[in-house]
Formats: sequence, structure tokens, C-alpha cells
Amino acid sequence: MLDLFPEETPFMKRYILLLLLCFSVTVFAQKTTKLNVINADFTYPDKNNPDATVSTGNVFVEINGATIQCERVVLNKKTNFLEAMGNVVLNQGDSVHQTSDFANYDGNKKFATSWGNVVLKDPTMTLTTDKLNFDRAKQHLFYGNYGTIKDSINVLNSKQGNYYLDAKRFQAFTNVTVVNPDQTLETDHLEYFTETGKAYLYKPSTITGDDSVVYTEKGFHNTKTKISHLTKNSWIKYEDRLIEGDSLFYNEATSFSSATGNIKITDTINNSILKGGYGEFFRTLDSAFVIQKAQAISLIENDSLYIHGDTLLVTGKSDNRIVRAYHHVKIFKEDLQGKCDSLVSVQASGLTKMFRKPILWAEESQLTGDVIHFLSNSETEQLDSLKILGNAFMIQIDSAGFNQTKGRKILGKFKENDLRIIDVLGNAETLQYVRNDKQELIGIDKTRASNIHITLEKNNIKTIGYIGKPDGKIYPEEEIHVNDRKFKGFHWRESERPTSKEEIFIHDPGDELMIQKDRIREREEKQKALRDGEKKRKQELEMKAMIQKQDSLSNLEKNKIKN
Repeated sequence: MLDLFPEETPFMKRYILLLLLCFSVTVFAQKTTKLNVINADFTYPDKNNPDATVSTGNVFVEINGATIQCERVVLNKKTNFLEAMGNVVLNQGDSVHQTSDFANYDGNKKFATSWGNVVLKDPTMTLTTDKLNFDRAKQHLFYGNYGTIKDSINVLNSKQGNYYLDAKRFQAFTNVTVVNPDQTLETDHLEYFTETGKAYLYKPSTITGDDSVVYTEKGFHNTKTKISHLTKNSWIKYEDRLIEGDSLFYNEATSFSSATGNIKITDTINNSILKGGYGEFFRTLDSAFVIQKAQAISLIENDSLYIHGDTLLVTGKSDNRIVRAYHHVKIFKEDLQGKCDSLVSVQASGLTKMFRKPILWAEESQLTGDVIHFLSNSETEQLDSLKILGNAFMIQIDSAGFNQTKGRKILGKFKENDLRIIDVLGNAETLQYVRNDKQELIGIDKTRASNIHITLEKNNIKTIGYIGKPDGKIYPEEEIHVNDRKFKGFHWRESERPTSKEEIFIHDPGDELMIQKDRIREREEKQKALRDGEKKRKQELEMKAMIQKQDSLSNLEKNKIKN
């Protein structure tokens, strides 16, 4: 047998075991302290139970760290059990005060059951119900037939509830509502902390504010700060916005929300959607930004427009909303595709501006320039007009080669999404494969002019008008070497063209280098502007000092003449 006290004498061993036994008996006695009627107007034996006494009138009972006051008590000393009735008041120190019509108390289990207009108060809340159970050993209160908790800011109702006094933690189940002047929370399962106002949600829950609705199936909500963190099947709805995501953060006080994972922000007025991996929405500014495979979708019945960028920024009220896209920008529409490094689209006017190596593909046409603007009908999203500024270049496929048009500017007009009119302004040039009515090639037209006016039909040139002494002619095909059939700056970029809405996320080779070079160039231009500005300010100061010196000399000469 294992010797628990190997170094002690037999006497010491017996002494220690005796102490342990006494300690155990003391603890047991504390746990089973007998109920004791301290005061009553009358006390007499219970004629129905020889082990019980009946006390009436101003009854005061001591129950190990708590007291019961009432009008009548039946106390069974053998079972250590009492029945209290008539204005029952249970006090536990200074922390718990409870009133009810009736109560039973088991002194051995430290367990109270109260019913009839039950009201319990602690320093943080007031609980009312028709029947309440109180496990004093665990400091645990619970009810099963509707109850209400009121604290400094909220009123909580539920069918079933548990309240843990030490942690000030409340568990509520079935038909749960938490109401305050600003919000109403509805769910079937939550944990609520009365000191902090924090609520943890575990089942489908709705939080309704003055002009917003929040839904989640799992999450956290702080009823004091109005901050929510939602993690399952969640959404936030405003007047014209619906925000969804795997994880949502929402601060109603600051009108700020953020979403992570499969986010979706729907604009119900403009029929548009923002998607991505992470996004933030600032309600007071009516703005949102999205990153991680971000895309903006304009929903049109037959042909929606998809815009992708590394970062998407949407600002402005619904009647003047602006979409900005930055880096690796691509556009897809069935009849229009595009690519650039940055883009601005004004939804109200339908105007879209493309910057840094912009390119558009419309049917069989490729259009490039320093900057591209195109205008769409804001209701039908059909293309209306086009403007290419700086190094404008249009290429169209012909079975024999490429038709080309270039100049300083190109202005285009669309009809039913087909490019019908083109005006080339400034140093205009065309290279066209000319065909007869039988579509037989008869030669290659190379012409220069100040301006050129072109009409098209079904993507084929119908007429060409030259303005300002054109210089050129139609050459037989064999007279123009293959190397001379492309203008300077020709770059056919069909491999970069997105052919589906899924391909807008593809980053093409060379994009990073292009962006890096442009950023370096912009930084150098800014630095040069700063140096030029500093140099100009220095020259102005030197000139000012020279003028002041000259004025001083002039004043000195005048004084000499006077003297």
C-alpha cells in the first residue's frame, strides 16, 4: 500500500488524518446548513407533518448567506426544506433581491423555486417572470415560460432563459427579442452580458435599426456601441444597398461596414453590383471600395457590363454615382471589351474615361490612344459615341491584312452598338484594303490628309471623305511590301482581349512592367515639376531682392539730390 506520509511518525499520521476528517465534516456541514426561522409572530407544529413547523406573521428565515421574508413558512427540519408564501422576499447579501408570491427552498441543494409575479434584481439588471428557479450553489437562475430582463439600455424577452449571476451572463432561447430606443434584435438563441451589453448570436437573427436591417446566423453584437461582427450567411440592408459576405463588420454609430470573403454590394436603384474578396462601405459618404478580384457589374437585361480592377472605388449618391477602377483594369460586354490601367465611369451620364495604355475592342475593331472616352446610354447601356485623344489608332481585320486609321484624335458615333461614323482629326492617315462589289481585292489605299471622315456599315467602310489636300492613292497589292502595310505604332493586341466575364481577372504579360514604368515616369514628372517650381520661386525671390536693392539705391540718389 502506498504510504502517503513516509517521513511522519504514526502519531503525526493519525493527527493529520484527523484534521482532514474534521475539515471534511466542516465543509459538509457548511453545505448542509439547517434552515432556521429567526423570527415569526406565531410558530406551531404542522398537523399534517410531524417533521414540520408552520410559522406565520413577519417570518424571517436564514438560509446560509441569504434570507427569506414572507407571511407564512412551512419548514421541514428533517428534509431541510421550506415552503414560503405571501409577499416572499429573498435576499442574497447586497447583490440579489427577489420578490414573488410563493417560493420553495431546498436547504440541502441550495435550490429555490419561486412563482407568481417573480421579480429579481441585481446591480446590473431586473428580471421578471412567472416562475423562476435559482440554483444558489451555482449562482444560476433559469426560467422556462417567458421572462424579461431589463438593464440600463435594453429590454430582453425570451421563452426560456438562463442567468449566471457571477458572470452577469444571460442565455436566451426561443422568441428572443432585445429592444432599445435605437434597435430591435430578434433571434432564437443568444448569450447576453448585462454589464457590457454584448450579445453573441447562434441562430438566425435580425437587427432592425431606424433605417437599416442586419441579418446573420452566427455573430456578435454590442448593443451599447452598435458594433456587429457577423460570420455566417449574413447581410446588411440600407435604403438602396444590400451588403453580403462571409464575414461582416458593421458599426451603426459611424455608418461604416466592411465585408470579407465572397462579398457582394448590390445597388438596387442603379441595378449594379460590386463583388470581391474584401470591401468597405461608408454610408454617410455614400462610397465603397473593393479589392481582391474586385468587379463592378452594371445589370442590363440582355448584355451586362463587367469592370475589373485591383481596386474599385464607388462614390456619390444614386443619381450621380461614379465608379473608379485602378490597375489591371478590364471591361467585358458582349459587344464591347476594353483594357487600361485606370478608369472612371459616371453612371448618371454614361461617360467612361480610360487612362494609361487604354484599348477598346468593338466587334472587329481595335481602338487605342493616350486616353479613351466612350459614352453609353445610361438606361439601355448601348454605346453612343467615342473619343480617342492622342496617338489615336484604329485597326480592323481584313482577310488580306489590317485596315488602319490613325491621327491625333478620333471621334466615333455608334448606332445600335455598331460603329457607324469616324472622324479622324489632325495628321490623319488611312490604310485600307479596297474591294469591289464582289468583295474582290482591287488594291491597298494609303492616304494622308488633315482630317478624314469615314462612314461604316456592318464594320465595313462605306465611304471615306478627305479634308485638306489628301495625299495618296490606291496601290496594287504587289506594289506595297508586307513591311509597309503597317503604320508606325501598329500593335495588334487580340491576345489581351477578354472573351468572357471570367477572363477580366487575367493579368497579361508585361502589365506589371508597364505600370512600373508609368509610375516611375509620373514620379519623375512630379519631381521635375517640384524642381521647376523651386527654381521659379528662387528666381522670383532673386528678382524681388534685386528690385528692392534698386529701389533702395534710387531712394539714396533722390536723398542726395535733395541735400
